[in-house]
Amino acid sequence: MSAETPDPLSETEIPPHQSGLPDLSGMPDGWVARVPSRDDVVALVALSEAHQRAVKGSGSVDSDTVESNVAGTGSWTRHQAVVADADGRVVGWASIHDRAAGRTLVEVLVDPALDEPHADALATALFAWSEEAGRVIAGGRDLPGTQLDSGAYADDGRQRRWLSAAGYRHTRSWLQMSRPVRPEEAAAGALPGPREGVRIRRVRKHDNGLPVAADLQTVHRMLEESFADHFNSYRESFPEFLSRLREDPGHRWDHWWIAELEVEGEVVPGGALVATILPPDASGAFGSYVDYIGVHRLSRGRGVAKALLHTVIRDAAQRGHSRVGLEVDDDSPTGANGLYVSMGWGTVYRTESWHRDITT
Repeated sequence: MSAETPDPLSETEIPPHQSGLPDLSGMPDGWVARVPSRDDVVALVALSEAHQRAVKGSGSVDSDTVESNVAGTGSWTRHQAVVADADGRVVGWASIHDRAAGRTLVEVLVDPALDEPHADALATALFAWSEEAGRVIAGGRDLPGTQLDSGAYADDGRQRRWLSAAGYRHTRSWLQMSRPVRPEEAAAGALPGPREGVRIRRVRKHDNGLPVAADLQTVHRMLEESFADHFNSYRESFPEFLSRLREDPGHRWDHWWIAELEVEGEVVPGGALVATILPPDASGAFGSYVDYIGVHRLSRGRGVAKALLHTVIRDAAQRGHSRVGLEVDDDSPTGANGLYVSMGWGTVYRTESWHRDITT
């Protein structure tokens, strides 16, 4: 490369769309804000685990997911900033995810070991920067504004206080549930099968291992139509849906299922379930996680949800997984949490959604 040829963007330079980093006025001398790199993954995992331990007594963070969000496919739809102290130790992290048109996910983490004045000032700076990043995202989509969607553990008074101060409102509570999987549940007949007229099948694949487009489109349509009457429902395009789910390191095409029903001699889709692989627990065993389960309104009352859930439990047992996790709306009028409890799920902890609407 000649001296006259400019070097390509180096890893230490700030991409143009992330040049407006948090204002650290009021912070100690030597603190800096920058875009995270792959070298920060270990520190960000440690920061996330420290935050979890401080608010719920234990911490377990998948390093592959953090790496994907910082330097992999997950980073492509995120604006991010980390803050390091004078010794270079990462003490704060903000990640703003362009999830779908009009929906922007905001995550702000601050080292729980910081004293309250510095923690409050840092959180204020990161939430303010997140708001501006949300405006950049909305402007890039040519939208008049966006919903900022953030959250907190239910027992995290500090995070809840920061969210309120940043203009967010508490909108929903969620149960984070888990069900143990027994090895004997892998056997045929160990779990109830679908009712008559209902069948569950995996998304079909081509000979090259890639899924059949028509089945993926069916899953997307079933989920969109199933959640149309749920809290904060919004339209997510098919490309956004696929792109977002494939960012998860635990994504596997063979964890997608479709429920089909016989209606007047015709087989029609009635629901879908998308699951991912959870990282190993303390025993070293992997788990399964139900990202989405949806039953079409016209198919409800026919045992479709139970059939899909028994399918993912059986599949987890056959893979040697130790558990199946999921999230359920604690405020849902459908009483879905009662179904999960009846099938062996229990609540591990609670989280909350906090929203703020902004204009560009």
